Amino acid sequence: MSSTSAPFGLRPAFHPSGLDRAQALANGITSGYSTNILKGQPVAYSASAGVIVPITANSTQATWSGAFAGVEWTDTTGRRRVSNYWPANTAYTTGSCVAYFYNDQNIVYEIQADGSMAQTTIGNEYLFTNVTNGSTTTGLSQATLGASSAVGNAQPGQMRVVDLGQGVDNAWGDAYTVVRVVNSASQFFGTVNAIA
Repeated sequence: MSSTSAPFGLRPAFHPSGLDRAQALANGITSGYSTNILKGQPVAYSASAGVIVPITANSTQATWSGAFAGVEWTDTTGRRRVSNYWPANTAYTTGSCVAYFYNDQNIVYEIQADGSMAQTTIGNEYLFTNVTNGSTTTGLSQATLGASSAVGNAQPGQMRVVDLGQGVDNAWGDAYTVVRVVNSASQFFGTVNAIA
């Protein structure tokens, strides 16, 4: 797989405690929100509404909370809906939406890089690429780690490489290496940076 570009966004691999549960946020997405939010897409808390929104920037200033995991809501006809992604412009019955996302900064995720990664990248910090890409057919994000976006200590990246993804068809130096990362730009450490 890591010789082929087949990104899947952020996929929780494990948590040091053994518990990698998604948080359920009541009314976590604004009714009618006009942008798709895909499973595995990095999300952050909005500054203006106390809801989650997908991050759209891949820069050293772009903090994030975690990875989107799915949503449920009651539509305007009274039918309960469950989806692994938020369909843009969906309206729901007031108070019926529950958004799920992983937001513990200790969760270790797997993500495919947009290029080759060597074992010497462990400990380095990188930025997201293709952060808004994905499929509404599968509902999956296609966000990737930017293999050429390593940043130094003066400007922290968005995620830190901690290991190689544990697939039998994945190895250091593959064309599109799958790596394990942790959030190195969390909204919940130091100054909280909510996005608009």
